[in-house]
Amino acid sequence: MLANLKITEYLEKAAAGTAVPGGGSVAALNASLAAGLTEMVANLTFGKKGYEAVAGEMSDISARAAELREKLTAFIDRDAEAYSAVMAAFKLPKATDPEKELRKQEIQKAFKQAALVPLEVANDAVKVIDLAGRAIDSGNKNAVTDGVVAAMNARTAALAALYNVKINLVSIEDDEFVKELTRKINDLKQQAKSKEQEILASIMI
Repeated sequence: MLANLKITEYLEKAAAGTAVPGGGSVAALNASLAAGLTEMVANLTFGKKGYEAVAGEMSDISARAAELREKLTAFIDRDAEAYSAVMAAFKLPKATDPEKELRKQEIQKAFKQAALVPLEVANDAVKVIDLAGRAIDSGNKNAVTDGVVAAMNARTAALAALYNVKINLVSIEDDEFVKELTRKINDLKQQAKSKEQEILASIMI
């Protein structure tokens, strides 16, 4: 599993001349790192003197960020698996008309899944931006820059994942599916950008 590799091993695989891990997997990794940093800011606040009033909120942020971190870590592999399924579909036999039709259906099915996986990553990355913003607003002021890095990383992860959705949509023939995902792409893109801008505008350092 990619998620179980050492950092240096993952980087070597990412740098190799192979299709996986690619941008979608890296986007999931960035989003999971952002969730981890958000969790850290909350944990550095919880139980600290002067932050008693926000202990409940920090506990909630920590728990939610931990859940997202674990989910997004799993998507490091899920994205790679989705793309591998696309490549496998293209290798199906096509000697007869029934084989050609089955191959076409499997390719379309694989492309849809390859689009849905990074879409979920982007959606979760936007949730991380929200949590990071809350952690920055109420959390330990000594960890404010860690929260900012979390928000920025999550924004980048969201936009990166959305580009991976878009590239798969190009090959999908289901117009309604493409239309619906395009709408979601535009919405998540706007959310990621505006939420990050609001957070950066609030930082007074």
